[in-house]
Amino acid sequence: MHEQLAAAAALLRDAQAVACLTGVGVSAESGVATFRGAATGLWSSSTRSSLLRRRASPQTPAWSGAGTWNGCKNLVGAAQPGPYRAGKAGRASPSSTSSRRTSTTSTKRGGSFTVYHLHGSITRYRCNRCAAPYTLQPQDITAQTPPVCPRCRGLIRPDIVWFGEMLPRREMEETWRAARECEVMLVVGTSGIVYPAAQLPQLALQHGATIIEINPEPTPLTPIAGVALQAPSGEALPALLELLDAG
Repeated sequence: MHEQLAAAAALLRDAQAVACLTGVGVSAESGVATFRGAATGLWSSSTRSSLLRRRASPQTPAWSGAGTWNGCKNLVGAAQPGPYRAGKAGRASPSSTSSRRTSTTSTKRGGSFTVYHLHGSITRYRCNRCAAPYTLQPQDITAQTPPVCPRCRGLIRPDIVWFGEMLPRREMEETWRAARECEVMLVVGTSGIVYPAAQLPQLALQHGATIIEINPEPTPLTPIAGVALQAPSGEALPALLELLDAG
């Protein structure tokens, strides 16, 4: 893997515009299961799978417990960040384990960076009816039903994108712009099959960027990657950072 690491480091060192796309695979190294794991994935539970569908939640009666969004939030909140810094490898900001079912794109240009959460964050909540932000109260944590919006009396939900919903417009516009303008895109811990996020590396390639993929297993994106590092992010990214820091 040393040759691939050296090639990736050279690409990142020379690039003026870098985009980093991270998926939930990086969370697995912090003890948070991915959705597609055959045995331990969250989709292996029909209860949790139903939570991804807008019609099933937040009308789902159980608000607290292991098989609910509150339970998932508690699981993520208890996790510790893994030994990776996708953003730093792209000279942007560190990715975070705090988002669940999130494709995160970090963009860097001229030393500045921005992080976009394409699929939202389970640490944020909003009204399912009027979309007003909502801050969980202590009594909400242990309640058996979702809180009610003080503005319109709609039910509160996690601020993430469920199946059948559109991605947030601003995040989508900015990440698509970053993909078109970047010289290198670092793709870490994503299956490459969830669209439209999986379209970003292809869009970057069409506009002349080189793709660096870091994933333990081959994905549909592997054939288009200029450099493919088949290793966990917790191994590949620290090694990549060491090469970058060495100059």
